[in-house]
Amino acid sequence: MATIANPVDRSASVSRSGILAEKGSKALTQVVLLLGVALFLMPLYVMVAMALKDQSEVATTSIWAWPRQPTLTNFKEVLSNPNVSFALFLKNTTIIAVTSTIGVVMTSAMAAFAFARIEFAGRDRLFVVLLATMMLPGIVTMIPTYVMYAQIGWVNTFKPLIVPAFFGGGAFNIFLLRQFYMGIPRELDEAAFLDGAGHWTVFWRVLMPLAKPALVTVGVLSFMGAWRDFMGPLLYLNEASNQTLEVGLRTYTALQAEKWHLLMAGSVLVMIPIIIVFFIGQRSFVKGIVMTGGK
Repeated sequence: MATIANPVDRSASVSRSGILAEKGSKALTQVVLLLGVALFLMPLYVMVAMALKDQSEVATTSIWAWPRQPTLTNFKEVLSNPNVSFALFLKNTTIIAVTSTIGVVMTSAMAAFAFARIEFAGRDRLFVVLLATMMLPGIVTMIPTYVMYAQIGWVNTFKPLIVPAFFGGGAFNIFLLRQFYMGIPRELDEAAFLDGAGHWTVFWRVLMPLAKPALVTVGVLSFMGAWRDFMGPLLYLNEASNQTLEVGLRTYTALQAEKWHLLMAGSVLVMIPIIIVFFIGQRSFVKGIVMTGGK
């Protein structure tokens, strides 16, 4: 006699299968993510490992081998090299990166507020034109901008690397902040206007405190871009006293072509400030990316 399956048992079996499939999918996702993290950390591991080895150990061991006796001598030698002043390069890079980041955050926040909250003729068309500039390769404007800066006497100064940051902050940063502002309810603006506030008060006291994650995101991205900039300092800064870390590291590479432990130590020194800045603003950075990406 045929046995009729209990509908309750059947639904329980399907439910268990769904749970197992979901757990398997999560486990597979975690494995893939861990492999991705390991893949991206491999170059960093090799860099740090070689920076902590002496020259003899670099020549006799694999690049993957952790140093038997880690040493900081390489970092001391890099910092004390008479031909390459890393302390001076660090000061120059810090001045450029910090000042330009402040300019980018300030001006892009104001420009984004205008595009998101202020009604004026041709606003949307102007915003489309602004976005279109993102498709223009930087190499196209390199020669004209160099000629312009040379004519006004800005070459071999920090001005070409700092002053442009105070004129809008870049199309991408304006777009990012505008998207964040668009997600903030306009009722907050209207309530402030009813209390007698103007556009500047709404911008400074209403939107800016709420936009902290997006502002941190723009700040971190701008700082990282300015800190790692190679072409700009190479193009505009000709004297050794004005060089930045990226250009100085390239000079050091030419002087120490075969001493990989010293080159890796110099690279680690250049990279440390970026890592510190990222971890300081990590929570707000990730939150800003998620919130602006969903608008």
